[in-house]
Amino acid sequence: MRRLLAIFGATVWLVVSLAAQSGSSGALVLVNGNIIDGRGGAPLPGGTIVIIDGRITAVSAGRVGIPEGAKTIDLGGRWVLPGMVDAHTHIADLAAARAALASGVTTARNLGINHFIDIGIRELNRRGASDLPDMLSAGYHIYPVPREGIFLDFPQLGDLMAGGLRGVDAVRRAARAQIGRGVDVIKINATDRAGTVTTDPRRQLYSEEEMAAIVAEARKAGIRVAAHAHGDEGAFAAVRAGVDSIEHGTYLSRQTLKLMKERGTWLVPTLATMAEMLEPRNDVALQIRGRHMVPRLRETTALAIKMGIKIAAGTDTDYGTTSNFRLANEMIELVRAGMSPIEAISAGTARSAECLGIEGRTGKLWPGLEADLVVVDLNPLERLEDLLDPLLVINNGRIAVDRLSGR
Repeated sequence: MRRLLAIFGATVWLVVSLAAQSGSSGALVLVNGNIIDGRGGAPLPGGTIVIIDGRITAVSAGRVGIPEGAKTIDLGGRWVLPGMVDAHTHIADLAAARAALASGVTTARNLGINHFIDIGIRELNRRGASDLPDMLSAGYHIYPVPREGIFLDFPQLGDLMAGGLRGVDAVRRAARAQIGRGVDVIKINATDRAGTVTTDPRRQLYSEEEMAAIVAEARKAGIRVAAHAHGDEGAFAAVRAGVDSIEHGTYLSRQTLKLMKERGTWLVPTLATMAEMLEPRNDVALQIRGRHMVPRLRETTALAIKMGIKIAAGTDTDYGTTSNFRLANEMIELVRAGMSPIEAISAGTARSAECLGIEGRTGKLWPGLEADLVVVDLNPLERLEDLLDPLLVINNGRIAVDRLSGR
């Protein structure tokens, strides 16, 4: 172990030394921070993180090799972890995107919104808008009776307005249209919604054949497929069809979870926002539904954790002005379901990035990855609620939120 630490230290020193020799005056260095790197290991106390040109170039114990001219921030023993990756959002405007970033979410997978607003946010981020999170776009849900906006954006699908997106040919066309628009993921509704009183969340909407056709189109484009599924039959068909993740999963049976385990299918339970159904501001019918569904989803998630199903954290929120749950709330729910705090943090950082297929880009504090990170005051392993109050958010190497400098 000592030999490995020595090798690691030497490597870090080499990276930092080369950076110093390059005369990178734009470097940003965080010192004296307790580092949770997102991979599930023990924290690194009193560590240093070096950021150059938007990427992490070194993570080390102690204060070593600071590049000449670098801006240095002393964290004073506070806790630093990767920027959070929300695996399930519905962000609809710039204000909501900024609210997500202010909460520590530096990357979001948007699973359904009108008029490809999420692609616009994604492109603004990648062109240097550091006040917006990076985003993976799903565009529109593929749903039998889709939002009318899909026909405005794709008038070539206008012949499907009367009959809806039903049948293999129709869903293939819808998938191809969205892929042509530049989405990062396809979202399909394997079962109906839970959040409206007129829908039955157990009801299967698409056959295995229809979903397999969508998966085939996505695979040609090299992108993933997420399936909204509360009911077990629809979820089982979606897993057999080859989807990459089941979103929600309220009524999943042990048989379906076993198949997910065998195939490596992810579960994104969105526990915290499902619990929002219980709030008095909702329709009474939804509150009653929530009293049944929320305990079932908690039981399903606990069983999935015990079975070793891959789990990523997502909020299913829009981060709008009435949204009162954040990714930290989902991590808290995952701990209640059986995860350790370090596992829950990983589920909202490194594991979520893996679920989205971007683990080589973000989700961990590791040399070579994008410099996305969050600083909080106290140890989140002892109190996850502290993640609700980020003091510093760095997005693509740039300071997006700074509540430290004025202290």
